[in-house]
Amino acid sequence: MSRRLIAVTALVVAAAALTACSRSTAPPESSSSEGGSDFGLVKDGTLTVATEGTYRPFSFHGDGGTGDLTGFDVEIIQAVADKLDLEVEFQETQWDAIFAGLDADRFDVIANQVSINEERQEKYLFSVPYTVSPGVIVVAEDDDSISSFDDLEGKTTAQSLTSNWYDLATESGAKVEGVEGWAQAVELLRQGRVDATVNDKLTFLDYETTNSPSGLKIAAETDEAGEQAFVFTKDKADLVEAIDGALEELRADGTLAEISEKYFGEDVTE
Repeated sequence: MSRRLIAVTALVVAAAALTACSRSTAPPESSSSEGGSDFGLVKDGTLTVATEGTYRPFSFHGDGGTGDLTGFDVEIIQAVADKLDLEVEFQETQWDAIFAGLDADRFDVIANQVSINEERQEKYLFSVPYTVSPGVIVVAEDDDSISSFDDLEGKTTAQSLTSNWYDLATESGAKVEGVEGWAQAVELLRQGRVDATVNDKLTFLDYETTNSPSGLKIAAETDEAGEQAFVFTKDKADLVEAIDGALEELRADGTLAEISEKYFGEDVTE
């Protein structure tokens, strides 16, 4: 059953309203598809969102995979849609196909912990970041021999050999024990077979939230942090502006921090 496209002017008005002094979050009004629209599938008050559905804790199904779709990214984009008085339609899509689906206008936005980088910025628009996460060195909680990346010189870390964290560990002078992923790295660390592992802070916080007490701690963080945001095609500038306004309101009223605390035990949204 076809839906009517929202007119360009309607989303312009909605975006402008978000930045007005009243901070109104009135939804875009739908209109006839005659004359067309540049806003893909934002039709009849529905925001179509691509997410994997298998990427815990960001986008996954509860109850061992049989429950409803949930997760950090899922809850944040749902809160954004609520602010804009939009319904959400999730389309679960494998990572390898998610950008192709966006290019083909199968959905309006990707909500799946997409990192902002120069290559992607050349082709896509990003919202303001809703996740900020540095790299960290994780060690046993009773190990005080490592307090900076310089201290990895001569130490042994457990890393996936194809990850950016492998490059950071070796650049810091560490000897690397190759592993398949975080779970194996943690197991070697807990057994005392390696001195540390380098990974994303979100990965550690998620592990701590679900496995506390873990017997592990963060010894050091990178100076720079990765930023993740919602992704749109280049013709969605007004939709991006509207969503940015909603994110600003959710940050100000504490909703982003609340969702973050639920999944990570601290605020990782700024």
